[in-house]
Amino acid sequence: MHQAPAGPAPTTPLLAEHSLAARLGSLPRKPLLCCAVDTPLADALGQMHSRRVGSVLVVDADGKAVGIVSRHDILGRVTLAQRPLGDAISAVMSSPLHTLTVDDSLHDAILLMARHGLRHVPITEAGRLVNIVSERDLFALQRLSLKQVGSQIRAAGDLAALQASAAQIQRLAAHLLGQGLRSTPLTELISDLNDLLTRRLVQLCAALHGLDLQRACWLAFGSEARSEQTVVTDQDNGLVFDSDDPARERPLWLAMALAVNQGLDSCGFPLCKGGVMASNPELCLTVDEWQQRFAHWIEQGAPQDLLAASIFFDLRPLAGNLALAQPLRQLIEHRAPQVPRFLKQLADNALHQRPPLNWRGGIASSKLNGRSVIDLKLQGTALFVEAARLLALAQGLPALGTRARLAAAAPGLGVAAAESEAWLSAFEFLQTLRLQVQLADGALVVSIDNRNLIDVSTLHDVDLRMLKESLRMAKRLQQRIALDYQR
Repeated sequence: MHQAPAGPAPTTPLLAEHSLAARLGSLPRKPLLCCAVDTPLADALGQMHSRRVGSVLVVDADGKAVGIVSRHDILGRVTLAQRPLGDAISAVMSSPLHTLTVDDSLHDAILLMARHGLRHVPITEAGRLVNIVSERDLFALQRLSLKQVGSQIRAAGDLAALQASAAQIQRLAAHLLGQGLRSTPLTELISDLNDLLTRRLVQLCAALHGLDLQRACWLAFGSEARSEQTVVTDQDNGLVFDSDDPARERPLWLAMALAVNQGLDSCGFPLCKGGVMASNPELCLTVDEWQQRFAHWIEQGAPQDLLAASIFFDLRPLAGNLALAQPLRQLIEHRAPQVPRFLKQLADNALHQRPPLNWRGGIASSKLNGRSVIDLKLQGTALFVEAARLLALAQGLPALGTRARLAAAAPGLGVAAAESEAWLSAFEFLQTLRLQVQLADGALVVSIDNRNLIDVSTLHDVDLRMLKESLRMAKRLQQRIALDYQR
C-alpha cells in the first residue's frame, strides 16, 4: 500500500474558478492511495478509513492501474456479499478502469460519471496516473452558483427577495441532482442555503420588531439541525432568549417568531403541523426554561413524550447570539449517556417503525390508488436517523448529522469499518432516492401531498435491488440496537 506522489502545484488554486470547459490538468493534484492486486481487503479498507479517502486504486506489478474500489462498492460487494476480509482486493474491484487524461475537460468527467454511475475518475498523463477527480470535487465547481445565490440572500432587503432566492435554491438542487451529485453533499448544500435564508429572515424580522438579536438565538431542530434537509421539508425551530423578566418579554419574541414562521412558509417551508415552531410559546423559552425542559425529557419523560420530542435532541443554533444555545448542547451531551432509562426509551422509538420487508426479504409495499408504495422517509431514512441519534447520545458525541453520528459511534461499538460503511451507503442511497422522487414529475409522483412516497414498480432492477439491500441494512442496524438496549 502506498501513496503516489502529488504532481506540481496547480496554477489556479481554487477549483471554484474553473469552468466546465477547463482541462482536468488544471485541477489541484492530490496524493493517490494505491495498493497491489493481492492486497487483503482488510488492509485496503483500513487504509481508506484511516486516511478518510473515498477510493483506493488497484495497480499491477508494473504500477499500471487495473481497477478501483470505492466506499460505495463496499456495501454490495463486501458487506452484503459477506466476503472474507482476507480476500484480495482484486476480487471486488471495478474493472476495466474508466480514466480520463489531463487534456480532457471537467465536462467530460461529469458525463463519464453520469453514464457509468462512477464516483471517482482517475486522471492520467502520458499513460501515468497523476490525479483523481471525485464527485465532491465536481460539486465544488458549483460554488460560483452557490456564491451567487448566497450573495443574493445576504443582500435581500425584504421578504420578496428571499422568496425569489428560495426558488433559486430549488432550481440549483434540481440541477445538481441531474448532474449526478449524491445526497450527502446535496442535502448539505440545501441546508446551508436554507440556513442562510432563515438567518437573513430572522435578522429582517428582528429589525422590524425593534429587537436585539444578541439577546436571543434562533434554534434549528430535526433535519435542518442535522444539515439533511431535502427539497420538501417543513419547519422545525425554536427560540432561546435572555431575560430578567420572561413574562414581559416573551410576547415580543413570539411576535417576531410568528413573522419568521410565516415568512418561511411563504418561501416554501410549510408551517409544522405538530407546532414545532418558535412562535409556539412552549418553544420560545429562556436558557433556564429550556434546560428544565431537556432535563425533564431525559430524567422523567414518558415514552410518548420522547416520541414527540426526539427531534429536539438534534439542536443547532442558527441566528443571533449562538452562545445562548451552548448550555443546552452541553446538557444533552453530558447528561443523556448517564440515564439508561432515557436511552432505553430512545431505543424503543428507534424500533417503533420497522423496515418494509416481508419474511422472504422482499419489499413489503402498501397499496395506494392501485400502486405499490413505500414511504422513503418514514420507512427508510428515518430508521437510520433515529438509530444514529440514539447511538450518538449514548456515547455523548457532539455530531449531529446522521452520517457523522454513525461513523463516530461505530468504533465505540466495536463495529468493523466495512459494516459502518454499509450503514452510510444504505442511508445515502435512500436519501438520493428521496431527492429524485421529490424533484421528479410524471410517473414517479405518487402523491402531491407526500413527496416521499415511491411506487416500487417504477424502479429498474438495479435500484430495486439497492433499495432492498439498504432496507436490510436498516434491519441489521435495528437488530443491533435491540440486542444492546432491549435485553
